[in-house]
Amino acid sequence: MEILKVKTRKRKEVVDITADVERIVSKSNVKEGICFLFVPHATAALTINESADPNIKTDFLESLEKLIPDGIWRHDRIDNNGAAHLKSAIIKPDLMIPIKDSRLLLGTWQAIMLCEFDGPRERKIYVSFLK
Repeated sequence: MEILKVKTRKRKEVVDITADVERIVSKSNVKEGICFLFVPHATAALTINESADPNIKTDFLESLEKLIPDGIWRHDRIDNNGAAHLKSAIIKPDLMIPIKDSRLLLGTWQAIMLCEFDGPRERKIYVSFLK
């Protein structure tokens, strides 16, 4: 298992980690199987979406903000990040991506994204393989 560390810079941010995961897959010598990613944080998540247009990241965060606004949750009384917990639970902390010929089988416009909802922080992503 590998650990990918990502330092986020903003409170809410979407970070493309595709190239980092591809490097780990390439070093692993796994020819065919599944790449399993897991972020062990209650206020971050993983998703796959387009990365070519930066507006997608903004649209993604703004749509979540409309669905789950800040400052109205009971948990905010503790540490003011109730919305971050809800967003990460909905988006989810894990992904599985097929590998063939030592390459991730992502679509043309697909990229792996770390979703930061309570940053800035250093986040860990566990990367493992099922063969």
